Amino acid sequence: MSCNPEVLQHVPLFASLNDDETAVLAGQVEVRTFHPRQRIYKMGDSTGRAYVVVSGRVRVTTVDQEHQEVVVDEPTHGEFFGFASMLEQTPHQTDAVAVDEAVCVEVDREDISILLQRKPLAGMEMLRVLGRQFHAAQQLVRLRAMRHPNEIIDREATFGQRIADAVAGFGGSWTFILSFLMGLVVYISASILLGKRAWDPYPFILLNLFLSMLAALQAPVIMMSQNRQDTKDRLRSELDYDVNRRAESEIQGLARKLNLLGEKMGDVEELLREKLARE
Repeated sequence: MSCNPEVLQHVPLFASLNDDETAVLAGQVEVRTFHPRQRIYKMGDSTGRAYVVVSGRVRVTTVDQEHQEVVVDEPTHGEFFGFASMLEQTPHQTDAVAVDEAVCVEVDREDISILLQRKPLAGMEMLRVLGRQFHAAQQLVRLRAMRHPNEIIDREATFGQRIADAVAGFGGSWTFILSFLMGLVVYISASILLGKRAWDPYPFILLNLFLSMLAALQAPVIMMSQNRQDTKDRLRSELDYDVNRRAESEIQGLARKLNLLGEKMGDVEELLREKLARE
């Protein structure tokens, strides 16, 4: 459907054009109306066209490596989508579906070239929206990046924290327990056998002092390691929360799709009833 010049005058991207320029552009672009849930384009399409939203709302999505739908953008009045693929002349990397009844202006590279020749400042508006979409994509990557808690904490650990982990790991092992018991048996046996010539005769005062010093040093080292373990557990909990939230969102999306399928099946049944009634 050809475009009415009055439609372009209400779009911020074209509002600065005068009447003649608007009329020229209106003769080149096309206005298309999309019904709710109608697909505008899908990933991999190479139509070479982009869209400016005149009214309604559009959802632009992609699919991640886990085959989950990710909402990239939801352009509304005056915003545009699909421009990156149109300018690069590459297949679309996203899917676009009308959320409400959406009226969009369909443009191609030639239309944009004529627009920029007549109004170069319109390019700044395009760059602003493309920059916003780029920042939104960066934020999406940061939010969805999978983090391994052990790798993050180990990478940020100081030298002292690494020593604390090593000491706590060795102190809580059977190797340490058996070695420590064997050392105590050897120490006490040697002291008893040497009698009064022993360097630490009964009641082993030097040994008690050594054990007290060992316990006094080992306790805070173990506490340091426990604090780091608590940090790991907290980070794991945050990651579990993110995963659960994404799972909940996916379940809600499936529920919405099932409800839509139920409504469509109800409409089909109603049409069949009306057809049978007429027959």
